[in-house]
Amino acid sequence: AAVHVSLKTPGAASLWAPLRSLQLCSRCYPSHASGSYEAMKQQYRPEVPEYFNFARDVLDRWAEVEKEGKKSKNPALWWVDGAGGEVRWSFEELGVLSRKAANVLSGACGLQQGDRVIVVLPRLPEWWLLNVACMRTGTVLIPGTQQLTAKDILQRLQKSKAKCIVTDGSVAPAVDSVVAECQSLKFRLLVSEGHREGWLNFKDLLKNAPCHHQCVPTTCRDPMAIFFTSGTTGSPKMVEHSHCSYGIGLTVSGRYWLDLTSSDILWNTSDTGWAKAAWSSVFAAWIQGTCVFVHKMPHFHPHIVFESLSRFPITVFCSPPTAYRMFVQHKVPSCQFQGLRHCVSAGEPINPDVLQEWKAQTGLDIHEGYGQTETVLVCGNFKGMRIKPGSMGKPSPGYDVKIIDEKGNILPAGKEGDIAIRVKPTRPLFLFTRYADDPEKTEATVRGDFYVTGDRGIMDEDGYFWFVGRADDVINSAGYRIGPFEVESALVEHPAVVESAVVSSPDPIRGEVVKAFVVLTSDYASCDPEKMMKELQDHVKKVTAPYKYPRKMEFVQQLPKTVSGKIRRNELRQKEWRQ
Repeated sequence: AAVHVSLKTPGAASLWAPLRSLQLCSRCYPSHASGSYEAMKQQYRPEVPEYFNFARDVLDRWAEVEKEGKKSKNPALWWVDGAGGEVRWSFEELGVLSRKAANVLSGACGLQQGDRVIVVLPRLPEWWLLNVACMRTGTVLIPGTQQLTAKDILQRLQKSKAKCIVTDGSVAPAVDSVVAECQSLKFRLLVSEGHREGWLNFKDLLKNAPCHHQCVPTTCRDPMAIFFTSGTTGSPKMVEHSHCSYGIGLTVSGRYWLDLTSSDILWNTSDTGWAKAAWSSVFAAWIQGTCVFVHKMPHFHPHIVFESLSRFPITVFCSPPTAYRMFVQHKVPSCQFQGLRHCVSAGEPINPDVLQEWKAQTGLDIHEGYGQTETVLVCGNFKGMRIKPGSMGKPSPGYDVKIIDEKGNILPAGKEGDIAIRVKPTRPLFLFTRYADDPEKTEATVRGDFYVTGDRGIMDEDGYFWFVGRADDVINSAGYRIGPFEVESALVEHPAVVESAVVSSPDPIRGEVVKAFVVLTSDYASCDPEKMMKELQDHVKKVTAPYKYPRKMEFVQQLPKTVSGKIRRNELRQKEWRQ
């Protein structure tokens, strides 16, 4: 089951070899669903080539498999707009169109290998075309969410020195408002039926572009994509990934965590501006020859999800914990999801009660995974593993994951510390290359022999990892260290609570105390705040250690979140300490 790769020169006839066995394996691999975790680790032995390009070595190979009739008839991409519009592309069609898109980038725009391209698009088929086109041209893709403001766009354009930006009519005015301050920006591509002064129309250019394009020979270490990720201080960092880090590294996600084959249809609800879209909606799925299902869905709503899972033959579903919380609150309708067989979640910890309620309503487990923009899957509840509710699962093959102290020493089971990945003597290739143009921040991620994730956790006696919180989220109250997730989990078990966010709040005696921001269900929204606060405090004292209960509480209509659905605890904490 190894991925056998031994390429030394670009353009060789054997360029399809890297993933030949992987692609044609389908269910021919030893059954990871029924096999043990240790067997999975032994099976996963990738060999990384000198030259690798996902478009050429994976997608073009799947197109050949299609032609040979050795693959299911599922398309590579299946896009719906919710109003009757549909797009279905086979791998062959994806290849043709992405080569045309590559000619737009290298021809009309004159972009060269290594040039950076910012793409800010909603869930449109063109987003997938541009992902593949950037791989073919060796240009570096920088995705962004449509929620970016003009200030955000300016910051990204200036910091990345991108030569091209691609967006639609809703974001183009924001780009125009800052373009005079972006000296590196040479080309603006508009994905629209209409036209705009100063912009090239991508659809027009695509229609007239030639179908033939020679894929640029990229080494496995060449930069492929940059993701902007926010820290607790300073401006967002540019996380750079190579062609192999995601292109080969996400094999683990596709095969063992998502449990995908070429017969599956995967729906990942991630926004296109988030690295999770690259994880599951591009690499992990297409490595396995899986059909990527996309619903345009401008605004997330549980009813749209329920309807789609019932109407379309989706077999694997991936969504963040916030979405699953909404699903169980709305109650899964009586209609059955006939095709659905496997569910996963990532982005933040998922509460055990949500796991239990989802299984009660659907009969399916939610397999939680843990990773970062800087990594591929770090830990996961892999198919066939026993799930411990609330745990992130066990380390992903390819990573040596440990809990370490502030000096870089490995801590024993049961001790809280920093979640870290061994990078010495050999740094895993399936880790980010660097924070682009910022060697100091890159260097600061290493402590001793380990890359430090910035997350706190505990490993139990069985080797399962448990998330405590971001290192900067952990609350130290009168000498007691309290992770926000355990308090939030206790709160959400109460029937009055939809969701909550826990942060530190200044206190003259204890230094800081636990404060909870709580969203109540409609049935409890009119309750007396003081009585409800006392009831929830008593509830937390019963569910977990009493010292962890929130001494302060604020009832809110909604919590601040990122576009990917993660709660912005940092924003709430800063508000508390400013006051």
